[in-house]
Amino acid sequence: MLLCSFFIFFNCEDKQSRQKKAPPQKTKVSKVEPKIKETIVDSTKLTLEERFLPLNDRNAMDFFLEYEKENKENKVRIHTSFGNIDLLLFDNIKFHRANFIFLTKNKVFDGTQFHRVVKDFVIQGGNSDDRKVTKKRKKIGRYLLPPDAKRGYKHHRGVISIPSSEIENAYKLASPYEFFITQSNQYHLDEKYTIFGRVIKGMDVVDTIANQETDTGDWPKHNIYITKVEVIE
Repeated sequence: MLLCSFFIFFNCEDKQSRQKKAPPQKTKVSKVEPKIKETIVDSTKLTLEERFLPLNDRNAMDFFLEYEKENKENKVRIHTSFGNIDLLLFDNIKFHRANFIFLTKNKVFDGTQFHRVVKDFVIQGGNSDDRKVTKKRKKIGRYLLPPDAKRGYKHHRGVISIPSSEIENAYKLASPYEFFITQSNQYHLDEKYTIFGRVIKGMDVVDTIANQETDTGDWPKHNIYITKVEVIE
């Protein structure tokens, strides 16, 4: 009888001990942080425009100093509703030549107008209130070109010139997006405005434009469009 009781007690204790065994530990899953891929831009692979644009008064000259070394073109053709005007740009006025070539290649003059016409004086072009033109200018930037008006060039008939940034209200009057062509000799403008080229073909077109009827603000009564400006050989 005692043996039987011992057997039953032992058997029950063994059963209880098995039930009290610690549950298996859960496998700890380490949290893997997502890796952030860093994009490193190699400045040596950026284009000149990507490095500098939009231009401003602080970086424009550095940009054109590099741009003119790789862009040596010096002849352009202005297409107008009255015919074409071919220009030779002077190599020694490098910032202004480079500026005009750069704007030409980026089609900034396309769709603009000769907005100021004064007979026996000048025809001034490059301006427009077209939104597409405004958008192109905004992308390129807001800047001025330094004056380069003391190279000995004179405002003979048929030169292309631009206001100097030294004049009063420079930002209002010295836009690098605008230019004027003289219809006659205008020597009183010498050393005040930068001459950077001359007409080599199409002075008859300049004369035709200069003879158009204008309003009291010298704006042609019928718009005179610059349909395209392109680099030529």
